[in-house]
Amino acid sequence: MNIVVLVKQVPDTAAEKRLDPGTLTVDRAAVDGLINEMDEFAVEEALQLAEKHGGEVTVVSMGPQDATDAYKKALQMGAAKAVFLTDPALAGSDALATSYALAQLLGTLEYDLIVMGCEASDARTSIVPALLAERLGLPQLTFAAKVEIDGASVRINRQTDYGHDVVEASLPAVVSVVEKINEPRYPSFKGIMAAKKKPVETLDTAAAKIDAALVGVSGSRSKVLDAAVAPPRDKGTIVTDEGNGGVQLADFLATKKFI
Repeated sequence: MNIVVLVKQVPDTAAEKRLDPGTLTVDRAAVDGLINEMDEFAVEEALQLAEKHGGEVTVVSMGPQDATDAYKKALQMGAAKAVFLTDPALAGSDALATSYALAQLLGTLEYDLIVMGCEASDARTSIVPALLAERLGLPQLTFAAKVEIDGASVRINRQTDYGHDVVEASLPAVVSVVEKINEPRYPSFKGIMAAKKKPVETLDTAAAKIDAALVGVSGSRSKVLDAAVAPPRDKGTIVTDEGNGGVQLADFLATKKFI
């Protein structure tokens, strides 16, 4: 079984981020990058499936030339090889443009299953898995908290507000996972050293048969027209309980129309 995992390098969620005033996009050079947290669960799930059913895991990443930490982490965890799509023309791509670029790249690979995180921490749209499945003409199984392979079919427990739905489809398919699905492994020293020798194929838009006019800021359907720094938070209201704390709290909640 050939499994492809899509990973993305994102700005460190714990760091203070700012927008580039020229492009109104996140200034990624001003903050350290790391693998998107949800993608670590996707890598782990792919590795477990490959260990159970045989085959190998290929990690695919798209980003600026220096955005290598994401796929390197996946290789250290145990992925067999990586494909890195990087080109200045891709900068500023929205979800639609990103899904197009990834679909074109995946068209050059052989796979039985595509696994990815349900969202990226820098955008949180949760729509790329569905867009990608549509472009590839494949079934989509999203928000998976459990994945099972049975012959030529895949079955998931799809996380919902009321529990889960059981969804099944034929392979190949696109599966996006949630954080409850597993516990990602830590790369061992042996895995870190082995990753340095694993093959990494770097492609630009031309090599992946991507029309540069359909990606980047100019090729994106959605654009940020304006942005402003969020105002500082107001100081909180301190309630001193002198026997009437409950009344004060209720009055405060009433003014905010919570009750």
